[in-house]
Amino acid sequence: MKKYRSSILFFAAACVILFVTVMVIQQQMQAKANRPIPTQKESIASPDVSVISVSPASYFSEVSAFGSADPHFSISLTSQVAGQIEQISADFENGKRVKKGITLAQLENSNYQAAVESARQILSAAKVSLLEEERQGMQALAEWQSSGLKGEPDSDLVLRKPQLEAAKASVKNAQASLKSAEKDLARSMIKAPFDALIINRAVSLGSYIQTGTEVATLYSTDRVEISVALSSNEWQNLPPLSELNEGSWPVTISSVENQQQWNGFVLRAEQSLDAQTRQRSLIVALKNPLDQKPALYPGTFMNVHISGRKVDGLWKLPTSALSQRGEIWYVDKNNTLAKFSTTPLFTRTGFIFVEPPEDLKNDRANVLINPLDSYLNGMDVKPVEVTP
Repeated sequence: MKKYRSSILFFAAACVILFVTVMVIQQQMQAKANRPIPTQKESIASPDVSVISVSPASYFSEVSAFGSADPHFSISLTSQVAGQIEQISADFENGKRVKKGITLAQLENSNYQAAVESARQILSAAKVSLLEEERQGMQALAEWQSSGLKGEPDSDLVLRKPQLEAAKASVKNAQASLKSAEKDLARSMIKAPFDALIINRAVSLGSYIQTGTEVATLYSTDRVEISVALSSNEWQNLPPLSELNEGSWPVTISSVENQQQWNGFVLRAEQSLDAQTRQRSLIVALKNPLDQKPALYPGTFMNVHISGRKVDGLWKLPTSALSQRGEIWYVDKNNTLAKFSTTPLFTRTGFIFVEPPEDLKNDRANVLINPLDSYLNGMDVKPVEVTP
């Protein structure tokens, strides 16, 4: 009995020890699970940004625009008299150049020659009538004076003054008719009104043409004119009109198609706005375009570069420095990003010229040359200066 009781006590003590051990292990595991996990503090490195160092300076502005090279004069030459074409000049062909006054075509003109001779005969007769009337007037005056009558005659008919005036008028009318007939005869020879390029010959040998019939399309060869529409901001980059209208302001013009260049000049500035574009045009010219080397042909589409006025306090930046949102990003003194919105005053071969903010007009600045859309204002960066 005593041995059985000892076994029970031993078993109970073992159960207590096991329970205590399990509880201790559970408490240790729970404490370990609730203990905060140590984290390693990471330092975020500032990204590198490519910048150029710029400071305000003075630059001559430049305005670029596009336009077509048009002839100074472009006319549809028409006949001023009717008749059949009996002769055509060998130079009267499409694409050929002709001098002012050269006869392009000759009409059959026998009727006009006859009209001239008839007008001359009428003029001669009128002059004879005038001489006779003058003689009769002198005779009438002598008869009046020898009559012994005092004062003036009651009517001018006595001294034949109205008859004399009528005879003089007949002479003038005959002279005018002769002049008109001679003009018609001269117009039977169709001539070039100026030094011209034949664009289109609209008649042939043997054609019968009426007054007003189109004979040819001619372009003058003295100069071409290029009209370029400019905005108000572009006009502000140019010198005053008084200087532009002097006819000597230099302009560089180049073909859009093959980049060939010529040196032109500003001819004039228009003084009204286009109703559609609300812009004002500047007219650029080049003299003797077909005699240039290479020749500049009418109708060529041109790129015009106009030298402008001197502008102070501008930044010269690569075109890539202007973001898609029209912003310039720069690094401030704290190596953080800042930006401002702007519109370039003018551009030139890969560069833009902008006016800096007021607080940067007297200092150098590090401007980003390739700003990204992900950049944020106030972002820490590490500027790396590069050569543009």
